[in-house]
Amino acid sequence: MTVAVALLLGAAVGALAWWSLGPTFEHPALSRQNHRGATVATAGGLVLVLTAVVLEGAARLVEIVAADADLNPIPLETGIPRLMVLVAVLGLGALGLVDDLVGTGESGGFRGHLGALLRGRLTTGSLKLFGGAAVCLVAVSLDIVAAPGRFLADAALVALAANLGNLLDRAPGRVGKVSLTVFAVLALASGFDPRLAGTAVVVGAGLALLRPDLRERVMLGDAGANVLGAVLGLGVVVAFGPGVRTVVLVLLVLLNLASEAVSFSRVIERVPPLRAADRLGRRTG
Repeated sequence: MTVAVALLLGAAVGALAWWSLGPTFEHPALSRQNHRGATVATAGGLVLVLTAVVLEGAARLVEIVAADADLNPIPLETGIPRLMVLVAVLGLGALGLVDDLVGTGESGGFRGHLGALLRGRLTTGSLKLFGGAAVCLVAVSLDIVAAPGRFLADAALVALAANLGNLLDRAPGRVGKVSLTVFAVLALASGFDPRLAGTAVVVGAGLALLRPDLRERVMLGDAGANVLGAVLGLGVVVAFGPGVRTVVLVLLVLLNLASEAVSFSRVIERVPPLRAADRLGRRTG
């Protein structure tokens, strides 16, 4: 499955999942107030999870049947990265959904979550922090790693990318736009490496949600923002060498640390090109 085909399939199945989950998103348990005070359904990330599961199941079936008929062996070079994506999507999607449903948002940032933990309180944010780290370790371990240090660095890259996705989820469509932009860069820089197919499926599903997100019909929530960030991080891990991964890791560390003191939303509003791109397609009234 090529990267372009995976992206298109993700968008198509994502659109179908969004339509079929319509009654679910109308449930009062998913109603939240957005940045304008309007009531919007959260946990749109369920669409990403459903899309990833359905398409991976279909891909595995096709590959098994093809291998049994001696038509084409299962391509492990793409099958393992897709499995890594599936683990991240399921694990982080579940943890994000918990935070979307019962999280209060009272303890923000690493310091807030860790401070609450030191006071004997396990917030949903802390659960997502430590549980998400474990999920990233499991996902990265499915690939062959050269050394423990590299393994931990790659897992940290994925975890920090997931957290950055959550940090950017402060306005309609923002995470979807950033994800598409970053994915385009990864695809072009890697020469459309087929190992990005799993990431492409999830980004495609995010593309299917972009219009409903911009029109304030749904919010990605932690179940979506964390997942998009993580699969992009996994894209870097599976498609690039150690040097590039180290540079990306350092950049992610700096961005996550900066978020403790700087509001990304304020930075975006103060830079005209970023502000224009961020507002593109969004409701104005």
